[in-house]
Parts: sequence; structure tokens; C-alpha cells
Amino acid sequence: MTHTQSTSFVRRLLLTDSLVSGATGALMASAAPILESWLGLPAPLLRVAGIALLPFAAVVGWLALQTSPARAGVQAIIATNFVWVAASILLLLAGGVNPNALGIGFVVFQAVVVGVLGELQYVGLRRTNIA
Repeated sequence: MTHTQSTSFVRRLLLTDSLVSGATGALMASAAPILESWLGLPAPLLRVAGIALLPFAAVVGWLALQTSPARAGVQAIIATNFVWVAASILLLLAGGVNPNALGIGFVVFQAVVVGVLGELQYVGLRRTNIA
């Protein structure tokens, strides 16, 4: 993979991350009461997590639009993604919430998606010499 291809790969992953995070955040923030009844997760938790995703999505989108995104910026996104995965797992294991089966599936699914995006971003970043 050439440097240009690697940079494009990372930028496409960042754009995907931005779109997925933004859509998920908007859904969680705007439909928290409905999601609470479906997932068994507290509406305030869903709302706050959704609102937190919106500026994250904007920053990731801005980074994706850069011709050559800053390495430190991409590293920060990757780290944030892995923190999100860890927090999602901890949410289920700590026992502070009691989601139903669909809620557990939702938390696990979004953690897997975020983890895969983070891992692909990491691999893409390693294959390029973004400054």
C-alpha cells in the first residue's frame, strides 16, 4: 500500500467513524426515552452518551477532511475509541445498569464496531508516515 493509499484508507476510516458516531449520538440523544424502554438502559445515560458523541463525531469528521491528518489527532481518536470500548464493557460488568438482552446486545455491538474501527485506524496509521 502506498503512502497516498494509506492516508486515504485512514481518512475513509475516520469519515466512517464520524458518520457512525454522529448517527449513533443523534439517535441516543434524541430517542433516549424510547431506547430506554427497548434496551433497559437508563435514558439519562443514553442521552449523555449520545450528546458526548456529537462533538467527537465533528472532530473526527474534521480530521477526516484534512489532506494529511495529524498523526497525534489520529492517535487521539484511536485511544478514545479504545476507551469507549473499555467503558462499554465496564458498564455491563460493573452492574450499575440492568439492560435486557437487547440492551446487552446493543452495548456489545457498538463496542465491537468501535473496536474494529479503532483497530483498522491503528493498522492504517502504522502503514503510513502521517506526521
